[in-house]
Amino acid sequence: MLKKLQKTQIYLLAGAGLLAFCAGAMVSAPQLGKTLGEWLNLSQSEPEKLSEAHKTKSIVFPLVSQSIPERFQKLTEIAEKGNSPDRQRARYLLASDYIETSQGKKALELLTGLENDYPILAPYILLKQAQAHDILGEKPQASDLRQKVLKTYPKEAAVVKAIYLIGQPKLQDIAITKFPYHPLTWEIIRKRLQDNPKQPKLRLTLAKYAANDPGIVGILDELVKQPPLTPEDWQLIGSVYWENNQFTKAKDAYIQAPKTAESIYRIGRGFQLNKEQDKAIAVYKQLIQKFPTATETGTALLRLAEMSQGATSITYLNQIINKFPEQAPVALEKKGKLQESLKDTKGASETWELLLGKYNTSEAAAEYRWRNAIAKAKANDYNSAWQWAQPIATNNPDSILAPRASFWVAKWATRLGKQQEAITAYKYVLSEFPHSYYAWRSASILGLNVGDFQTVRFLNPQIIIPQRPLPTAGSETFKELYLLGQDRDAWLQWQAEFTNRNKPRVGEQFTDGLMQLVKGEYLIGIDKISKLEDRTIPAEKEEYHALSKKITYWQARYPFPYTQDIQQWSITRKLNPLLVTALIRQESRFQPKIKSVVGATGLMQIMPATGAWIAPQINTDFKKINLENPQDNIMLGTWYLDYTHQQYANNSMLAIASYNAGPGNVAKWLQTIPKQDPDDFVEEIPFDETKNYVRQVFGNYWNYLRLYNPEIGQLVSQYSQEQPE
Repeated sequence: MLKKLQKTQIYLLAGAGLLAFCAGAMVSAPQLGKTLGEWLNLSQSEPEKLSEAHKTKSIVFPLVSQSIPERFQKLTEIAEKGNSPDRQRARYLLASDYIETSQGKKALELLTGLENDYPILAPYILLKQAQAHDILGEKPQASDLRQKVLKTYPKEAAVVKAIYLIGQPKLQDIAITKFPYHPLTWEIIRKRLQDNPKQPKLRLTLAKYAANDPGIVGILDELVKQPPLTPEDWQLIGSVYWENNQFTKAKDAYIQAPKTAESIYRIGRGFQLNKEQDKAIAVYKQLIQKFPTATETGTALLRLAEMSQGATSITYLNQIINKFPEQAPVALEKKGKLQESLKDTKGASETWELLLGKYNTSEAAAEYRWRNAIAKAKANDYNSAWQWAQPIATNNPDSILAPRASFWVAKWATRLGKQQEAITAYKYVLSEFPHSYYAWRSASILGLNVGDFQTVRFLNPQIIIPQRPLPTAGSETFKELYLLGQDRDAWLQWQAEFTNRNKPRVGEQFTDGLMQLVKGEYLIGIDKISKLEDRTIPAEKEEYHALSKKITYWQARYPFPYTQDIQQWSITRKLNPLLVTALIRQESRFQPKIKSVVGATGLMQIMPATGAWIAPQINTDFKKINLENPQDNIMLGTWYLDYTHQQYANNSMLAIASYNAGPGNVAKWLQTIPKQDPDDFVEEIPFDETKNYVRQVFGNYWNYLRLYNPEIGQLVSQYSQEQPE
């Protein structure tokens, strides 16, 4: 069992409890109790390169994780006696703290002349000086400093902030022309549209440069009412609608756009999703005739096969198999299953043979092998199951099935009496798939100190959340702002720099994910970072694999917000805080206001009726509870998680399954599923959603344990190739 501590040691993520960011560019001033002038601040100049070694030597960056009172004394000492560049960083951060607490005079004492000593942040320093003068009521001096930014740093992203605050229309035109990617430019455009909605060129600018910004669908809805629009305009409108999952609206726009393989496919898909099957079929056939070799044509053939039956469907699948090698494995899988349903045993056998022969490394081949392995295992033919599953890890190492198959190779080897082979296989899972749920199960079976289904609730592991990582893209100015915890300015700077949004490089996508986490958009950030594993271009796959070997990549994929609330209520309920964090990540991706279609709300997805049932049992008035408030939500959610544990004698697997599917279903499963082996039980859960939920929650738990507990992290690193940064 992990060593328990009287107090779990927690170092908060730099920027945890981050300042809220509202739609567009600005944080809610009323929410923060600040004026717009107090909120705004920005940076760039001759960059000083931030290497990994340079970053780790800084004594200032680690202080970012502390509160303003906690870091005050240390920053003061460094600002007075420290060595450059840390002395300049300390002056800037300490001045920022003074501005946050409305102490303009003390901030100016630190900021005056700093732009000369700290050129990488020079324009931001001038803007901070202006902000300090605003606090002191010295408006002319503040205005002069913003004008100085305009004259001295006209090409820097920080200039947009000065323009925004000055508010002169001619200067705003410069922002719109030269800095269209900047969020404050979007804010300028929105204000102009409020004054005069009939400005389609400004709406097109937002469509082109702010496609992922909240509210863009409303902008497009108004734009399409303001003709004339060119075919190219409609192409842009269609693509932005599509990116925002407005498929019917995208289809209508693409109808008026130039006819490319992409636009025609999306028209057909729009009809199909709108249940206009005949129109979809006609458009897909048009695509096949006009662009017979386009990738979209292969996808259209798959869609036609979906909408067809029997021999007609097989005809479409054969066209894919013959002409589109990248999509052929999926077509072969669909064809083989269809042939089996049609009792064409010989044809199905030939199809599967082709899949395993020509496309052995495909995901479809892995799925076929796994289906056969499971069938053999259910017939207690563990030797054949082992033979079917064993090649998956080597032929398909990137498959989602690879860790699962490798784990069960070990289980089946044990049942065949091959103990040494089983141990080797468990170690292989830890080595090659250290991020997987099956790595935790392997570690537990190997006797590592990681807990199991029966003991995990009571563990109280040490938790250390490290300094934020160095971004893999962006200017040195942006990186400096980010590492200093200047999150609002870092975000604005990054948005202005990130011009490759449609086809981001691996490093850019990772960095954008980091910035979404900074904004509190955990669902979007985790999704962006996770989807890096879907890269298919060889060079990009290689870059992703190099990144995925770093612990910092996985820490970004498994962020740790709301640490204090989680820790408080986990201790109160005698729950493992990492198990609670794991469940929150699965339930809500840390989005406090998210709601399910049935009304489950907040971080731990509490149903209002459940909350009302819990409240009197903890002597609380439910009318005073806000399920969107993290503290309230975690208070109720941890009580219910404790309750489900008590229902099942503290078996966390059953408790987590009950949290998802309800106690009634779990009671039925306990009557019908053998209980001797917990891994067999998980595999036999009849609800796919709950089966996946159990694996995902415990996979999350395992990742939080190995990433934030030094003891286990060091242990796992002895098996895996992951390296800390």
